[in-house]
Amino acid sequence: MKSLSIALSLCLGVVLGSAHAAEPKDPDVINVGAILAMTGKADWYGKVMSHGAQLAVDEINQKGGIDGIKLKLVIEDHKGGIAKEAVAGMNRLINLHNVQALLTSFTPSTLAIAPIADEKGVFMINGGGVSQAMVGASKYLFHNRSLSTDLGRAAVSRAHEMGLSRMAQFAWKTDAGENIVKVVEPYWKDLGGSVTATEYMETNATNIDTQVAKIRASNPDFVALWMFSPDPGIAMKRIRQFGMDVPVIGVEYTPDVQKIGGKYMEGYQFVADYFKPTEDNEWGQHFSAAYKKRYGEAPEFYAANYYEGVYVIAEAMRRARAKGGDWYHGEKIAAALRDDPTVPTVYGGDMTFSKSGVAQKPVALFQVKDGEAVFQKYVKAQ
Repeated sequence: MKSLSIALSLCLGVVLGSAHAAEPKDPDVINVGAILAMTGKADWYGKVMSHGAQLAVDEINQKGGIDGIKLKLVIEDHKGGIAKEAVAGMNRLINLHNVQALLTSFTPSTLAIAPIADEKGVFMINGGGVSQAMVGASKYLFHNRSLSTDLGRAAVSRAHEMGLSRMAQFAWKTDAGENIVKVVEPYWKDLGGSVTATEYMETNATNIDTQVAKIRASNPDFVALWMFSPDPGIAMKRIRQFGMDVPVIGVEYTPDVQKIGGKYMEGYQFVADYFKPTEDNEWGQHFSAAYKKRYGEAPEFYAANYYEGVYVIAEAMRRARAKGGDWYHGEKIAAALRDDPTVPTVYGGDMTFSKSGVAQKPVALFQVKDGEAVFQKYVKAQ
């Protein structure tokens, strides 16, 4: 009997020890990853995105973190959307820092890391990449940025409103540019419009004269630019230098675009995400003031999206942790957001992520006047 009692005690100890070992343990620090363009020709994006994200991390930590667990932002550099750099950065974030949720940017780099996110179960939120090709690329990928196809539809809706009918398209030879053409062209034709020419350019191309000459020869009512910084500046400059004075409507404008395009940007219209807090948007006003105080300039929508993206990650983590169990996994974090897809937005009120992972947000129409983008009105991104 004594031997049996000892044996039972040992067995009970093993069972209790195993149960204790199986209890989930919170991380000491939550590492939030980010894969951004910190160097290269597109480093402006990395600067403002990382500024917004770091401000959010600091604010959340000042408020106690995730139920007492502090956040730390760990940034990797994809050097302007280079796929192999993004993959290397993703692997470092997972293997060295146990990152379960991260901020991603640029279409090529996001598509490159999407299979890794699926394999390892890493939650991702994109606030900068715009290609429709990213939708469904990973079951753990969410977007708080309007995608290029939404912006393109809104842009040609503006052309239709202006009474224009003959469109020439000038697009990036990338997933982002080609997907806008694929989605917007039939939408434009449904509105009664026609396409006189479709030309493509490589990103950062130095000579686009052949394409611009073909566009001019097609005699369009307007030119649609399906490209992103800094190339709208290059395209706009050559279009005007070739003697074309028709309206030009695009989906991007940044300081780099203006710097390259200079005086030729005058009159350029574009549709884009837009951040400007209204009087009733207390959170947006707080963010705008805090960003300007820290960085010496007003935030635009890229900074706002990555600031907001950190808060989305934090809220999804809180919800996952509240459900109990081994919550600190990207799969659980993503599931918590899918179960309740509505979260506050720094743009004002709430936003809801669709089943495709895309959050629909209002976009704005601008026109360049005297070297500045002047807000015209909000438009609907279909």
